[in-house]
Amino acid sequence: MNSQTIHAPTADQIRRAPKVVLHDHLDGGLRPGTVVELARENGYQALPHGDADKLGSWFREAADSGSLERYLETFAHTVGVMQTEEALRRVAAECAEDLAADGVVYAEVRYAPEQHLEGGLSLEQVVEAVNDGFREGERRAREDGHRIRVGALLTAMRHAARSLEIAELANRYRDSGVVGFDIAGAEAGYPPTRHLDAFEFLKRENNHFTIHAGEAFGLPSIWQALQWCGADRLGHGVRIIDDIEVADDGTVELGRLAAYVRDKRIPLELCPTSNLQTGAVGSYADHPIGLLRKLHFRVTVNTDNRLMSGTTMSREFEHLVETFGYTLDEMQWFTVNAMKSAFIPFDERVAMIDDVIKPGYATLKAEWLFR
Repeated sequence: MNSQTIHAPTADQIRRAPKVVLHDHLDGGLRPGTVVELARENGYQALPHGDADKLGSWFREAADSGSLERYLETFAHTVGVMQTEEALRRVAAECAEDLAADGVVYAEVRYAPEQHLEGGLSLEQVVEAVNDGFREGERRAREDGHRIRVGALLTAMRHAARSLEIAELANRYRDSGVVGFDIAGAEAGYPPTRHLDAFEFLKRENNHFTIHAGEAFGLPSIWQALQWCGADRLGHGVRIIDDIEVADDGTVELGRLAAYVRDKRIPLELCPTSNLQTGAVGSYADHPIGLLRKLHFRVTVNTDNRLMSGTTMSREFEHLVETFGYTLDEMQWFTVNAMKSAFIPFDERVAMIDDVIKPGYATLKAEWLFR
């Protein structure tokens, strides 16, 4: 073990480290200035502030309510300005640029096509505009000296009735930049089993999907997502901690569901800052990610909504480094976990791990030798 492994990485090293994000919402990551400009261009008049700095602060403060429902209300404004092809392309391109500048080398970014039809676009036009934007953002990132690959996840809203239609859309574009499917929205009262026809279709087509589960709602949501619906990954899944008991002497006992999740290596798309904002956990120190890491669950670190949470992948890792004393070794572990769990082909995942992620961390770990 070299001496770098026992020291906390610097903020600069965290930013430069190759990172992978699997749970990032396109409509939750806009630049505040872009929201203001798009609102002006498209005649959207419901913004609470016309100043970019004040608007950015408003989004973060509104999201800090401790309520998932209140948190979700903030999206009315971002979705409201994303109703044209030009707006969608711009937001997607800036998303890829911003992630790449933060050291993200692979990202799966999700959005709900059904929420971008108010301006007369078709579902297909929405998907193609976003895909074009991601490709443009990848190109701009390369020009700036960054490498990133972005795949889209098409999301269906769990309170609506278009999930099969969106699943079919995801399947049609699976060779054109869409890597999988998701359902999102308020969990309580809208179980994933309402959308079984969509999941059954995707399984028949050998396609991939993740499900928002175990965020605001507990173990039944996780159990349904896995055992009824067959999810490949759990979006959040933080409430799996409810099936783990820690005795006073430190011994740990896993319930049947938690044991199943660990044994099957089901990826958990954990989003620490977002979980604090929605009241899923009380503090970073209380976040189950620390225990789940020790127990070797397939844990990944994610941003969820960069605008609402005022976060980046680097900031998420900075909080974890400060709270749990993580080093570059733990950062690499989380990142490899995420890349293993991505919805791109196996050989491409292995190449990203062996040729991009591990060499990137090796370089950072060796920097102490040249100080």
